[in-house]
Amino acid sequence: MSVGNNLKLLRKRKKLSQEEISATLGLTRSTYSGYENGVAQPNIDNLISLSEYHSIPIDELVKKDFEHFSEADWQRIDQGMYTDVKGMKLRVLTALVNEDNEELIELVPLKASAGYTSGYADPDYLKVLPTFTLPFLSKDKKYRSFPIKGDSMPPVVEGSYVVAEFVQNWLSVRNGTPCIVVTKDEGIVFKVLNNRLDTDQSFQLCSTNTFYQPYLVHVNDIIEIWKFVNYISPELPDVQMDKEGVSRSIMELQQEVSELKNLLIKKG
Repeated sequence: MSVGNNLKLLRKRKKLSQEEISATLGLTRSTYSGYENGVAQPNIDNLISLSEYHSIPIDELVKKDFEHFSEADWQRIDQGMYTDVKGMKLRVLTALVNEDNEELIELVPLKASAGYTSGYADPDYLKVLPTFTLPFLSKDKKYRSFPIKGDSMPPVVEGSYVVAEFVQNWLSVRNGTPCIVVTKDEGIVFKVLNNRLDTDQSFQLCSTNTFYQPYLVHVNDIIEIWKFVNYISPELPDVQMDKEGVSRSIMELQQEVSELKNLLIKKG
């Protein structure tokens, strides 16, 4: 295996010492040094830690010889291009089923939403959530319902619940798709996504309320993505829009803002 030399090359690329990396990973310097020098092989737990630390899949870390990488290859690593956006690695998704072994839709209450980023894969967290079924949804897909906070995504108002479909392959997300995005820093957010994976390894998150500016979130900061299916609202909106309508609305709003900016520039 080339893992030892690969680890050495990755460390030098980051301009870090063995002491710095071993301390970050909770290893002794002698243990980590043994990995780099090939006198010892990391166990599966440490391989996972090393893989996550460098944002490189384990099979790439073990099987490929980074000694032959070009500068373009290294730039791909620097930019996070080895992040698993295709869903080739299993994303842990714990689900609840009924007595007929049919998957239930878990509803994440507002009070429980703060703990979702740490409990999303914990059966003990999920089993206390309310559940329901919607017979018109596909039995071949996984759904979950999330609470909506704030006023950034009209006509979906605060207090509503979005029912969404789990997305395994993030490359399949098309521009203008409304999604629930679970991030490490923000937790649960509902936004319209623009796919920037090819250029920035990120998604641009947009609101239908143009008061809120779009922003980028790198895939390394995303835990889960769920595609909008429908929503349950405590209020009757003035205009009821489906997911295509939500996407169309934001595109029209963005076009109007762009035209207004151009007009102001010409007048200036």
